[in-house]
Amino acid sequence: MLDKVIFYFFAAIAVSSAALMVTRRNAVHSAIFLITTLLATAGIFLQLRAEFIFIVQIILYVGGIMVLFIFVIMLVNLDVALHQLKFARQKWVALVVVLALAAQVGVMFWTTGKMQGQVWPGLNAAPVGKLPPGNAEAVAQSLFGTYLLPFEIASVLLLVAMIGAVVMAKKRA
Repeated sequence: MLDKVIFYFFAAIAVSSAALMVTRRNAVHSAIFLITTLLATAGIFLQLRAEFIFIVQIILYVGGIMVLFIFVIMLVNLDVALHQLKFARQKWVALVVVLALAAQVGVMFWTTGKMQGQVWPGLNAAPVGKLPPGNAEAVAQSLFGTYLLPFEIASVLLLVAMIGAVVMAKKRA
């Protein structure tokens, strides 16, 4: 019961902040609501015992990409009046997309109700028994076991790209 309450709490936060992110006119407010959406999604991942994805969600998306978004928003001069004229005619396109999405969800619920033994999609209970291995442990075993060579090649390529970017930036200065 508590799992459902926690899931619906994070889901409500994620959906409402995503809706607020799309509807805000101020780009900084939209970025803050995007951060809230990403944090709520990370909370859902933690509740599902996906610790590795939870940490990646916070460190990579909330920490890294959102800082990049905030810097871009601060550096770029956003003229709201110019963008309002450009996007004024897309309300009908948005309405068509919303209606198509609603029709797809309706068809999914209608066909799922006709399946045997299932009332709502994806609500089948997990089998009771032993717990699966930890998510971070499984990722570490595959990353440092099966995929060790590709992981090391990717890390060397990223190091070379970082050194190249620093060298190119120093030549311009």
